[in-house]
Amino acid sequence: MPTHSTPAGDSAPSTYSALRAQLATLTTEAFRPELAEIDRLPTTEIAALMNREDQTVPAAVARQLPAIAAAIDATAERMARGGRLVYMGAGTAGRLGVLDASECPPTFNTDPSEVVGLIAGGPSALVRSVEGAEDSRELAVADLTALGLTADDTVVGVSASGRTPYAVGAVAHARALGALTIGLSCNADSALAAAAEHGIEVVTGPELLTGSTRLKAGTAQKLVLNMISTITMIRLGKTYGNLMVDVRASNDKLQARSRRIVALATGATDERIETALRSADGEVKTAILMILADIDAKTAERRLQDSRGHLRAALHATTT
Repeated sequence: MPTHSTPAGDSAPSTYSALRAQLATLTTEAFRPELAEIDRLPTTEIAALMNREDQTVPAAVARQLPAIAAAIDATAERMARGGRLVYMGAGTAGRLGVLDASECPPTFNTDPSEVVGLIAGGPSALVRSVEGAEDSRELAVADLTALGLTADDTVVGVSASGRTPYAVGAVAHARALGALTIGLSCNADSALAAAAEHGIEVVTGPELLTGSTRLKAGTAQKLVLNMISTITMIRLGKTYGNLMVDVRASNDKLQARSRRIVALATGATDERIETALRSADGEVKTAILMILADIDAKTAERRLQDSRGHLRAALHATTT
């Protein structure tokens, strides 16, 4: 009679049993029996169901606005003194962090090193899962060590479950080094929020497909990450009102947008806008200050430098 052994060792079944029990306690993993026959519904009804589900997400985010605002103010304070914003997560959460970070250079003219997205398993994990990467706290520590993390930096751990070892390990290590830490999850009383200085728990409830946290949880994470990066950049003077005056004109569309932004901010003629942008080497913020304060490019650049890049402050100082 043949004998059988467990390749991964006798501890493997008990490990999976414990993890299965843990997952069963999470709201994001809850099974919804009322949707057990969703696959038998017409496509329009499934789409309507998903649409109704998605409408609950903004309300869940709204309940966390005080925590989100506190985290943003703390992040902006660190970045104002040269710190970086670092997103860390696995799977969907990691991809959302990388996405938000990658949009900052063209939108706010940040250096790619200022807002960084790290995903468990490295860049290849953006398009294909890397087995076991999310289960490693050590990998998170190694990634932060390679980044040369400092106490001026901010680390945002992102995990729908709030238990992902990579995200929790990243936040715990960063906090031990004195960095600002934010834990973004979609379950209450999560390990991630407990490990972070600022815990943000956007409880979006059970998913349409059991455990598929790329749905409501992913949408919620995207909304919060948008807030963190966008409002931080507003606080750092990267906008003038609701205009992206630090936009990097790297293609034809952005070239046109740059001119439109200068026009909206100044009301100047096309000819004057072109002259100002040429003198300012394409820097929208400099061109706006040149036109509104009627000064040359070098003077505008110096005054923006004196105001730490805040156009409104530079304009006020010039006019007074």
